[in-house]
Amino acid sequence: MAASQATFTKNDYVYEQLRTRILTGELGAGSVIGQARLATELGVSTTPLREAVRRLAAEGMIELEPHRDARVTPVSADEARHLYQVRESLDPLATALAAQHRTTADVAAIEFALSRLEPITDAGDLDALLRHREFHRAVYRASGNPVLIDILERLWDKADRYRLIGLRHSGDSTRDHARVAAEHQAISDAVAAGDAAAAQQAMTDHIRRSLGRRAIVALGDHDSPAGH
Repeated sequence: MAASQATFTKNDYVYEQLRTRILTGELGAGSVIGQARLATELGVSTTPLREAVRRLAAEGMIELEPHRDARVTPVSADEARHLYQVRESLDPLATALAAQHRTTADVAAIEFALSRLEPITDAGDLDALLRHREFHRAVYRASGNPVLIDILERLWDKADRYRLIGLRHSGDSTRDHARVAAEHQAISDAVAAGDAAAAQQAMTDHIRRSLGRRAIVALGDHDSPAGH
């Protein structure tokens, strides 16, 4: 998500700052985005702030309605469940396709992203969250299906808030960290081996224990089982 140091612009900076405040809950669901105040606080004009608001609205984090203040979008058990249902189908599909179509460069990118993974220890650990995304992105790209890649990228933007809600609700233990690391390794190994069935199953297992699934329970949908 973050731009590289060489290309990081003022617009990128404001976008990252606003996104971080939403993800961490500093700007909670329903909060009005006070653009003039935030621009002053960040030391920028309102132009890059308006651009950041538009980008985050496209990602589903901010609501923009004519003649109304921009607000942080609400979260709900229903949306958490809908996101989970879609990812439970599409992530394993992308991983199976990755096993079938991966190149040597794809395998190297997945293994590099795997080597950089760190446990997500708390809801403020956005760097670890980003590295988790980079691993999944490397797997998605190996699928060779640009439509599927685009859908999953946009789902990830919306799902990040729910991952952190799930983590705040039920934090991971040392044992959980080891399990997640083993799941990522299994995904990487299956893709590298070209084993589509094993890759699909490894990702299915990973999604079913995901933070996004935990968010469904955290938000009050007691009919859904808790994942861990």
